[in-house]
Amino acid sequence: MAERLSHLMDELIRALYDFAATHVYRVKNRSAAERMAVVAVGGYGRGTLAPGSDIDLLFLLPYKQTPWGEQIVEYMLYMLWDMGLKVGHATRNIEECLRLSRSDITIRTSILEARYLWGEQKLFDELLTRFDHEVVRTTGPEYVQAKLAERDERHAKAGESRYLVEPNVKDGKGGLRDLQTLFWIGKYFYRVRTGEELVEKGVFTEAEYREFQKAEDFLWAVRCHMHFLTGKAEERLHFDIQREIAERLGYTTHPGLSAVERFMKHYFLVAKDVGDLTRIFCAALEEEQAKHVPGFNRIFLTFQRRKRKLAGTSDFIVDNHRINVADDGVFERDPVNLLRLFWFADKHGLEFHPDALKLLTRSLGLVNKSLRRDEEANRLFLDILTSDRYAELNLRRMNEAGLLGRLIPDFGKIVAMMQFSMYHHYTVDEHLIRCIGVLAEIERGDGAKVHPLSHSLMPGLKKSREALYVAVLLHDIAKGRPEDHSEAGARIARRICPHMGLSAADTETVAWLVENHLVMSMTAQTRDLNDRKTIEDFASIVQSVERLKLLLILTVCDIRGVGPGVWNGWKGQLLRTLYYETELLLTGGFSEVSRALRTAAARERLAEALAAWPAKERKAYVAQHYENYLLTVDLPDQLRHAEFIREADAADKKLATMVKTHEFEAVTEITVLAQDHPRLLSVIAGACAAAGGNIVDAQIFTTSDGRALDTILISREFDRDEDERRRAERVGRLIEDVLSGKSWLPEMIEKRTKPKRGAKAFRIPPLAQIRNTLSNRFSVIEVEGLDRPGLLSEITGTLSDLSLDIASAHITTFGEKVIDTFYVTDLTGQKIDSPSRTATIHKRLIDTLEGKAAERNGKTKAAAE
Repeated sequence: MAERLSHLMDELIRALYDFAATHVYRVKNRSAAERMAVVAVGGYGRGTLAPGSDIDLLFLLPYKQTPWGEQIVEYMLYMLWDMGLKVGHATRNIEECLRLSRSDITIRTSILEARYLWGEQKLFDELLTRFDHEVVRTTGPEYVQAKLAERDERHAKAGESRYLVEPNVKDGKGGLRDLQTLFWIGKYFYRVRTGEELVEKGVFTEAEYREFQKAEDFLWAVRCHMHFLTGKAEERLHFDIQREIAERLGYTTHPGLSAVERFMKHYFLVAKDVGDLTRIFCAALEEEQAKHVPGFNRIFLTFQRRKRKLAGTSDFIVDNHRINVADDGVFERDPVNLLRLFWFADKHGLEFHPDALKLLTRSLGLVNKSLRRDEEANRLFLDILTSDRYAELNLRRMNEAGLLGRLIPDFGKIVAMMQFSMYHHYTVDEHLIRCIGVLAEIERGDGAKVHPLSHSLMPGLKKSREALYVAVLLHDIAKGRPEDHSEAGARIARRICPHMGLSAADTETVAWLVENHLVMSMTAQTRDLNDRKTIEDFASIVQSVERLKLLLILTVCDIRGVGPGVWNGWKGQLLRTLYYETELLLTGGFSEVSRALRTAAARERLAEALAAWPAKERKAYVAQHYENYLLTVDLPDQLRHAEFIREADAADKKLATMVKTHEFEAVTEITVLAQDHPRLLSVIAGACAAAGGNIVDAQIFTTSDGRALDTILISREFDRDEDERRRAERVGRLIEDVLSGKSWLPEMIEKRTKPKRGAKAFRIPPLAQIRNTLSNRFSVIEVEGLDRPGLLSEITGTLSDLSLDIASAHITTFGEKVIDTFYVTDLTGQKIDSPSRTATIHKRLIDTLEGKAAERNGKTKAAAE
């Protein structure tokens, strides 16, 4: 497709030039200066053109510009612009091209890729000949150094990992530009014009060059479809176009994997192939230039080639501070050396020489059942996996070279697998490797400030340390299968772990952790941790403090490994609360004192803390609060609330808000005092949505005098407390404006909010469950659906319309998917146990999740107007 577009543009430019030179600005006897060659450069020079790409042209002159030449160039450019084409252009003579190419790497590369289109071919030939002799011949090391540095900078901008789930097809790691960079450097150093000549030079095997071509064809196909679909030069493969491109390229759904997930897995496998080709190319390049160019190895970390023996082995050497093979028969002689390469690299803190990785990639056929069961090989692998030094780096290298997937075939099935979700930032294999990095970081103490509890628990888990590392590596190994990945993963763990050398007890621990790796996260984020039944149910699953510790650390690693910005202090606080409450129950310290006695004691503590108040006022205030408030809210917060309500009453304010920041938990607390009415939480949630506040938790309390004291927690946005407080106060004022009738909520939400980019690409089936077994006092309603601005306000409004009293709300967002949990009773304080009532609630909630309630409200407003 890209070649056809390029050919079409060639014909158009040739026709324009002929028309301009023959009919518009015809000169019968041109002088020597009135000559010109039209040259394609840049991507267009390679003979490939994406639909939205610029058309880069060089108008090549023999000497200075002439009036005739200026008219021809101007006519052609205006015609191309009038057609709506984006044209990059330069008009230079041969001397200018050579002079600029010596100082500008970009211009040097454009001439390297120059392709004759039309006009005076002798000019073009002269440029290429002089460029080769005067520039290329003497600037090899300089050019490769500049191009490799340019590549690293580009990767940093586009995303360091080649496994980002919204990859940049052109500039990202493993993308088209990486292939082009290989070809540029190859053309420069091996003085070739085509890729086939790199096979003749011994850089690639024929199979590797076919891989190069297949990768290039695939990436070009994806890029062209992106440009056609978006109508512009879009280079990032966003979620909202992935599904459509998968359909256009003919991918279909298979059990466990949707069409779009199969397409993206193919994409990431191609990106991995590009990485393999890069390593092979760099190895060949370094070897070739070390032979012929003294000092070339400055580019590869040192001024001259230095080799030395590596302690403890004769199969590997240290080559320019990197581990390398002693000879090409290392892996053939003993396949266990495939593991020893990484073990020695970790032990001595060495990077990998490209020669070693190239040979390893070409030796993957040596991995068989015998090696997978080899005792020494498995011991070496466990040592690499559990290293607190370079485990993440070495596992990533092992994975990119293809060894990890060969060694553990079940891991091979999730290599390059993406999950079509805005929550997951990386492919499944990259996520697991990053989780290992987080675990090593926690153990070393690098993350002690962020994860104080997890870090403090690690020293006491020495007996289960290996089991924990294995569980972290395997917890998502069954993703992409039709059955539940946690249960399937546990079965895989029970099969794999004995071969790794784990004991029966450790194998069972790994299997249990894999099977339950989501339980702690979901309990902490979607359940009321002040409800005793929550703690009892979770403790019945965990059963021991040892397992509780292991599951906490696995959960932290899992959330942290999802991607940047997913972990926050609030999630940490929820996990710590669940841990401490469950530990108390498992060790027998959970209080069995009756609710009535605990309420009386809490009331007495509050009265004692308010001893400075007049007795009559103190007694009246304490009597205002019901038992749920007294047993749920900590005493310091009760005292803050007391002063807040006292000040509001003194100022005769019927409506007031109070703000408190929580830096470590990464949330900000807004307390609202208002007259109680059924839709209060809905209004507060809507005002927060309009103000850009993301609610993560809410506690709803009423007082005996008919007022509501609602506490909501919103995600923190600013680092400095002063900035965050000002922002929260703005949210508070907006809540007051809406509650006092100064602002109309639906209009504010529509005006101030926008849907998340890419959210429309996802299809989340709406789900609503009403359960009475999760709490002794409340019915628990859990809803799941596609997130959108104002959804929480709509859901809470629906619950209020259904005459349900919300005691607490727990809001969790996983990218485009929201899971909201509400602890409710009817207006008499009883659970919802009527089947007909339950069915009505379910239908209304599904309608709300599908947007039907909002449609009805819109029609009602339009009719009223």
